[in-house]
Amino acid sequence: MPLHSLADIDADDALRTRIGAIATRSNYDIDIALIERLPSLRIIATSGVGFDRIPVDFARERGIVVTNTPDLLNAAVAELTIGLILALLRQLPLADRFVRQGAWSRGAFPLGSSLAGKRVGIVGMGRIGKEIARRLDQFGVQISYFGRTRQTLPFEWFATPVELARWSDIVIASCPGGSATRHLIDAAVLDALGSKGLLVNIARGSVVDEAALVAALESRAIGGAVLDVFEYEPLDAASPLRTFDQVVLAPHIGSATHETHLAMARLTADNIVSFLTTGKALTPV
Repeated sequence: MPLHSLADIDADDALRTRIGAIATRSNYDIDIALIERLPSLRIIATSGVGFDRIPVDFARERGIVVTNTPDLLNAAVAELTIGLILALLRQLPLADRFVRQGAWSRGAFPLGSSLAGKRVGIVGMGRIGKEIARRLDQFGVQISYFGRTRQTLPFEWFATPVELARWSDIVIASCPGGSATRHLIDAAVLDALGSKGLLVNIARGSVVDEAALVAALESRAIGGAVLDVFEYEPLDAASPLRTFDQVVLAPHIGSATHETHLAMARLTADNIVSFLTTGKALTPV
């Protein structure tokens, strides 16, 4: 099976008529214009759980199968989520800077906060949300969630993100991206979270109204934030989010472990091979 980069079709127009499969990642755009240029395309296999950057409905209309790599990254994302929450609560980035800059010799570092006893609200109780909840449960927190439907879970369900935020000390966004969840975390949710509340986004940047978040941080309407994803990536060097000490930032690395990426790459390839040889994909969306 010959491999090509998408740039190759610009240099060789005849090649585009022979492309039968695309292997991509969930942070790259596969748009309608590209699909229309590939008349032989039969499958788009994305490495990652999100597929909001692929026009899935349009692809289906053309008989094109779209696949993702569910479950493989759940543990990695959950681990990072908890690590980043602890980093914010215990001020680890500031503590690291405190030692490196020689400030320790001049006095003690300020006290942080404990995770134990906190109320944690999860927006989106899918596979990743459940994995986060399972691991957080060991820290002695109270867990509740918001989702479109109530599930049979040992956690309280809230009907709206605002109600969940009003109950929570920490709100974690772990829902899919796309138009249905765009700015689901808005000014009203942040206001309900309150001046001591923390927002965590490991979902998609589009889920959080970033302008409202900046305003809430500037006015201290919320206590802080943990962000692994952003509305526009990479984060602009001039973004005000880079200026807040009460914010911990990561460069979209939720699934970024060697083990996870190897497993995702294998499943992406296996989806393509399975579909092209048997007509059935392993993990269609």
